Amino acid sequence: MHEIKTQSDIDNGLKELLSENPDLKPAANVAGKLPLRLQKGGFDGLSRIIIGQQVSRASADAIHARFIEHINPLTAEQFLDAGEPAWIEIGLSRAKQKAISGLADAIVSGELAIDDLHILPAEDAMSQLTALKGIGPWTAEVYLLFCAGHQDIFPAGDLALQEGVRVASNLDQRPTEKELRTIAAEWSPWRGIAARLFWTYYSKLKQGNKETLPL
Repeated sequence: MHEIKTQSDIDNGLKELLSENPDLKPAANVAGKLPLRLQKGGFDGLSRIIIGQQVSRASADAIHARFIEHINPLTAEQFLDAGEPAWIEIGLSRAKQKAISGLADAIVSGELAIDDLHILPAEDAMSQLTALKGIGPWTAEVYLLFCAGHQDIFPAGDLALQEGVRVASNLDQRPTEKELRTIAAEWSPWRGIAARLFWTYYSKLKQGNKETLPL
């Protein structure tokens, strides 16, 4: 499995995707340049995604700022050593304390080799992450795409992706998560590129013709 690290990886991956799936070329023409959007991985990256669950961007940024102030260096071991008083002062909810401490325990014990997730098949990488309490499919998929650089992940539950595929494929109805996973299976092993393609395509459609989409 090839790790997506650079813009060249995105550009080359798109060429491979379109070569194998020429029916996606019209969507690619609308989308134009696909962004890399790669972020820091490891414990830092995944804990930041957990922090951002169900809160505003401003709140997530404020909590993460306190997080990196109190947990220094920002490692799983240091988080566990800081303990509950520091977690409360950071502003972590009880659920997020459990999720991040569970993640830290898995990393420290060797149960989760977080830096190796990008080389695993998509299903195996997802299984390892979602086995941890507090990490659902969306959190796992976002981490694998934008922090681990996994090339073959497609968040089929995302409404923007569902609507983008509906419009591009001229479907009568927006596909369900299950239906979209079946559709996206055809784009393996480049589902991570396809996800970026349809996010960008959806964004361009909203900018150019807001009446096209109900969202």
